[in-house]
Amino acid sequence: MDLPYLTPLNAKQQKARGLSEAQPLAMADRVRYSELDVLNHVNNKAYMEWFETLRTEHFFRLCAPYYTGLDAPRTVLRNADIHYVKEMVAGQSYVATARVTAFRHTSYTIEQMIWSDGLRARMTGVMVMMRGDGSGRYPLPEPLKQYFMDVEGAIPA
Repeated sequence: MDLPYLTPLNAKQQKARGLSEAQPLAMADRVRYSELDVLNHVNNKAYMEWFETLRTEHFFRLCAPYYTGLDAPRTVLRNADIHYVKEMVAGQSYVATARVTAFRHTSYTIEQMIWSDGLRARMTGVMVMMRGDGSGRYPLPEPLKQYFMDVEGAIPA
């Protein structure tokens, strides 16, 4: 099966790449030479960039439509916990995934993973929605909370 890069993968494509279950958003790419450290392993900074890229895609593709007609929020990564499971090397294809696992009034917890012949890294982060001018927190729209529960399997925290 050909692996389309930088394009959302459907459930069948995700399963074919070894994911244990399909995720709301999954996109493939491959390791570039510039992402390697002196030992020819992927540098930890590259994982952060991969997670950031997909987290941004997740927000704009799946969450932002729920703000249509409302002021756009400022999204802030409050904290992130990364677990590096297994090293990666040049040219290796991978799939990055994202799903919301929990939410509160103005924030949500997002779980992201990097897959390549098994799990390579996992990140859990807390995203806080702020008003566009930075003056305070911005409540999640009720339809977005419902989407999180119905589609992504998130729970109210």
